[in-house]
Amino acid sequence: MLANMEYRTITEQYGRLVSLSRPAPGLSLRAFLRAAQGHERFYWENTHDPVAFAGMGIAVELTAWGAERFHKIEQRARELFDSAYVEDGGQPAARPRLFGGFAFRDDFAPDNTWAVFAPAQFILPHFQLTQVGGSTWLTMNAHLSPDDTLDDVLPELYAALDERYALLSSYPHPNPSPSQWGEANGRGNVKIHYPMSYDAWANAITRATESMNAGAMQKVVLARIAEIRQPQPIDVDAALDYLGERYPDCYRFLFEPQAGHAFYGATPELLARVQGHQVATMGLAGSIRRGTNPDQDMALGRQLLHDPKERYEHALVVDEIKRRLEPMTETLHVPSEPTLYKLSNIQHLYTPINGWMREARGVLPLVELLHPTPALGGQPREAAMDFIREAEPAPRGWYAAPVGFLDHQLDGAFAVAIRSAVVQDRRAWLYAGAGIVADSQPQKEWDETALKFRPMLGALGIESL
Repeated sequence: MLANMEYRTITEQYGRLVSLSRPAPGLSLRAFLRAAQGHERFYWENTHDPVAFAGMGIAVELTAWGAERFHKIEQRARELFDSAYVEDGGQPAARPRLFGGFAFRDDFAPDNTWAVFAPAQFILPHFQLTQVGGSTWLTMNAHLSPDDTLDDVLPELYAALDERYALLSSYPHPNPSPSQWGEANGRGNVKIHYPMSYDAWANAITRATESMNAGAMQKVVLARIAEIRQPQPIDVDAALDYLGERYPDCYRFLFEPQAGHAFYGATPELLARVQGHQVATMGLAGSIRRGTNPDQDMALGRQLLHDPKERYEHALVVDEIKRRLEPMTETLHVPSEPTLYKLSNIQHLYTPINGWMREARGVLPLVELLHPTPALGGQPREAAMDFIREAEPAPRGWYAAPVGFLDHQLDGAFAVAIRSAVVQDRRAWLYAGAGIVADSQPQKEWDETALKFRPMLGALGIESL
């Protein structure tokens, strides 16, 4: 059936998209998501961004497989939005958006962990809540059948939108306190299993550094998994509450294409943001823990800034991003020295990168160009990807891959899905990676991944482990 659908336009498959928006005072993203429990759900927020989103239900779903997956999603998204009828109520930010992402590899085949996730998968929610500064807007996305006319259906659709707003407004809007974040998770007999042993980890790093000393690679990023089982279903909403409070400077996301099958996280790393000709990305590589007091924290930051191994790893990332972007940009600003990006439990070397594109082609060409950067794959890219496939005991799925949104102009923002977890009912799989270069030490890299597991462990109420 999927093969036949490839030859049908979006309009033929779904009907013409009709998108209507209205102000929604009193609604919040978190309350909206809780009201959507049991449905497909989507969420994107960062404290420093003026606009944040949540969605529920499916109006349109786009999937793609193989090496052309980025182009196929771009083509289908363009078809969807080019034929759409949109009334945004005077707030352009409330216009419809596709939420989704890509697997780490284009040859990804869904396994048990990632059973409902495709190599490329985007969903236009039936209802979308947009937060713009201090205001919120509710958007409904529906379809116009060939037998209907806009004049006939618009009054009914606006009535349905108003009815949905009234229903959402009637739900209680809980505001959990910090003491309640972990109560729904981490209770009872929680079991943690690490599929990769330390010995296997050390062996992989030894083989990687030998390859680097032989000149085959400069860097590779190796990841490991923590599998969590608990007696009660995992409360994704409680996890997102925790992440929102502890990691507000990160890109918090949720992609739940089937109720109970959720991928969520709080990632500090922006892969690409495009608006017209403007592009922004970053180099984020090199890590050290936070201090227990301001003096220690400052000393650790200075240590990171002057660590030759960490600076070399960071420079590989920044130089490669610059190399990939320069042919596509008229101007590109790359600071000569990194600064520190501080999170609650870890600090990274950070270089913001901004530019002006020669052509305004939307965000997906940039996502394809940049993924994976050396920060999550390695250098050179092909050799590192081959090594990762051989060394890691399980596929990454969507971990370390692009996740984000597309707007009606095919602009948007995508983060790198690190500090993330995929959940099925009572089970969760957490991922953490470390950049390996020629002088990496297995124990230090193991400890770094343990540090990177902490946000997701804390979100599951098992921070003490």
